[in-house]
Amino acid sequence: MTALSLPYFYGCEAEQFAFYRIPKLLMSDERFRGVSTDAKLLYGLMLDRMSLSLKNGWQDEQGRVYIYFPADEIMSTLNCQSEKASKLLAELDSKKGIGLIDRVRQGQGKPTIIYVKNFACNSFFE
Repeated sequence: MTALSLPYFYGCEAEQFAFYRIPKLLMSDERFRGVSTDAKLLYGLMLDRMSLSLKNGWQDEQGRVYIYFPADEIMSTLNCQSEKASKLLAELDSKKGIGLIDRVRQGQGKPTIIYVKNFACNSFFE
C-alpha cells in the first residue's frame, strides 16, 4: 500500500465531516465481546439509517421504525462480498446471532424489512 501525501486539518476544517455513531456499549459491554467489529460497524450504519426511515414514515402498525438495507448496498458500503454481508447480518440477527436486529422477509421481490433493536433501553440491563 502506498502512503498518501495529505494535508493537515486547520481551524474549523476539523468539523467538516459527518460521522457514523457506534454506541460505546458495543465495545465495552461484555455481552458484545463475541460480536465482530465489522458487525458492530454495520449496526452503526443501520442506526444512521433510522433517522431517514423516520422522516420517510417507515413505521409499522405498532409504531416500530424499520429500515431497508439490501445486501448489495451493504456489500458496496463495506466493500465486501455477498458471503461476508450475509454473515454480518446473521451475526446481528435474532434468529442466528446476538439479537440486535430482526429481519422480516416480504417476498415478491420486495426488500427485507430490518428492525434495529434498542439495546440501550433499561429492560436490556435487567
